[in-house]
This record gives sequence, C-alpha cells and structure tokens, in this order.
Amino acid sequence: MIRVFNISKIIKLVLITILVLLTINTIFIYSKLTVEVINQKKLLPIYCVDRDDKKIALTFDAAWGNDDTKELLSILKKFNAKATFFLVGFWVEKYPEDVKDIFSQGHEIGSHSDKHLHMSRLSESEIIRDIKSCEEKIMKIIHKKPVVFRPPYGDYNNTLIKTLSSLGYYVIQWDVDSLDWKDLSAQEIAQRVLKRVKSGSIVLFHNNAKNTKYALPIILSTLSKQGYQFVTVSQLIYKDGYYIDHQGVQRKIVR
Repeated sequence: MIRVFNISKIIKLVLITILVLLTINTIFIYSKLTVEVINQKKLLPIYCVDRDDKKIALTFDAAWGNDDTKELLSILKKFNAKATFFLVGFWVEKYPEDVKDIFSQGHEIGSHSDKHLHMSRLSESEIIRDIKSCEEKIMKIIHKKPVVFRPPYGDYNNTLIKTLSSLGYYVIQWDVDSLDWKDLSAQEIAQRVLKRVKSGSIVLFHNNAKNTKYALPIILSTLSKQGYQFVTVSQLIYKDGYYIDHQGVQRKIVR
C-alpha cells in the first residue's frame, strides 16, 4: 500500500509540474504577443500638411451621381482654383466624359477605390485587386496613373497604408470636413469650412451633395480675399523627406 501511495503521489506531482509549465509558457506567449501589439506602430494617412504659405487642397469624393459636377467645375474655374477629385471605379465607368472634363481642366484625379468597400476588412491581395481595377479604369480615360488615394468612409488600417504605399500611392484623409453629405445649408457648410481651414488644410466635399454648389462660391470668395491658394493634393503634400506625426500632420524633415 505504501508503494502504491508513493507512485500516486509522484504521478500527481508530475501532472502538477506539467500544468505549471504549461501555464508559464502560455503567460510568456501572451506577454510576447501583447508587447508586439503595443510596439507595432499605428500608421496614419495624411490628414493635412504643415506649411505656412496659405496653400490648401479642396477635394471632392465622387461615388454617387454627377448632377452637379459640371457646375462645380465652372465655379472652380471662375476662381482659378484647382482641386482633387477622388473617383470610385464604378463612377468612372458610368461617367467617363466627366472624368475627361475634370482632368482636362487641370484638376487632379485620385482613386477612391473600385467598389467603395470598407478597405480595412480586406486582405492585402483583395486591396491590390480593388486598387488596380480602379486604376486601370482611370488610366484608360486619362492615360495617367493616380498617385493619391482616399479610403471610402475614411476607413483604414496598417495593411491598407502599407499596401497602397507599395503601389506608389499617398493615402489621404482630411482635417476639414464640410459635412455637406448631411445636407446642411450652404451657409452652414461655408461656416464650418471657413472656421476650420488653415494653411496646409485638406478639405472634404462630395461632388453630388445637395448644397455644395451653393456653398463653394462663398468659401472660394472668402478664402481668396484672405490670400489662400487652391492647389491639388499632389501639389500640397511633400513627396519625400517627410514624416507623419501622431495627429496625421505631414511634416518636412529638417536636416
């Protein structure tokens, strides 16, 4: 009986030892993964640019409809303002003449994805497939590859930014949201923009929002009198020798 008791005790100790080792190993692995997640730098798109020359970029996302596009182009021309239009692939297919008009009048055409999906939910291969599809549609019309990209819904993650960068794109957000898509009045849209805009700002509009065409002349007139210049996103951002701070501000590296 004594021998049996000792064997049982030994088995019990062995099992306890194995359990302790497994617990320690699990804690170690979890801790390592936690540190890796913490240490992983969150990548940011460009929200605005650190500059003091009163240059700003007006941007228009185009995904649904084109009723106001020609009028917006006419207003921009009147104030000698250049803008960037972020186009969705299916919009490009549906309105090729508008794409030509935008480009021929000296505005920049950027990509807004092919199908207007939540890009952070896609794998790297799915992102590449979507971006290339939109890119091909744009190039077929204007024979120029877009170099700026705005994620639909402002939705992004590290995978998206890394993938887009590898494809030669700058990922662009905004620091001034007109909220024109909420059908605010022209005065409300204008006040929002005029109150928030500063040198280096990137302003978000939509090409087919209800009152954007009425707010735009107010904004352009007021800012023109204040000495602002309206350039494309590619003209506003730095192409090299820069970093993006924790607030998404693109800054020039001072050497």
